[in-house]
Amino acid sequence: MNTPENATSNKRQIKFASKCKSEIVPIMDALYIINGKWRIPIVLTLMEGNKRFSEIKKEVQKITSKVLAEELKELELNGFVEKKTDDQSRAKTEYQLTDYSSSLEPIIKSLRDFGIQHRKKIRDEGHQAKKNAD
Repeated sequence: MNTPENATSNKRQIKFASKCKSEIVPIMDALYIINGKWRIPIVLTLMEGNKRFSEIKKEVQKITSKVLAEELKELELNGFVEKKTDDQSRAKTEYQLTDYSSSLEPIIKSLRDFGIQHRKKIRDEGHQAKKNAD
């Protein structure tokens, strides 16, 4: 039965769902950018300065050339990395972070801080569980 209370409740649910979606979409966009195993290590490597492809590959251990090329292209398409080619030597191409990429710094620091906090929590809970078992 469609009562005024049900109608009000349905409107609240729709408004809540809409608010959730409006908050989730930008979060999903952000996660898309930093998603995966390699993007943050690549960005961190480039925070040290411009690097050639081979230098990035050497510093980001265990990444394949194919995956590195794909990740650099994706970071470039999203405005975080740019390819800089030397005018004298077309063979000398370096990758550098864009000014826009600095917007990732607080996110990376927050992720690092969360990781430290989480690791400590898990370690402390493990020690506590071991004490309780003894």
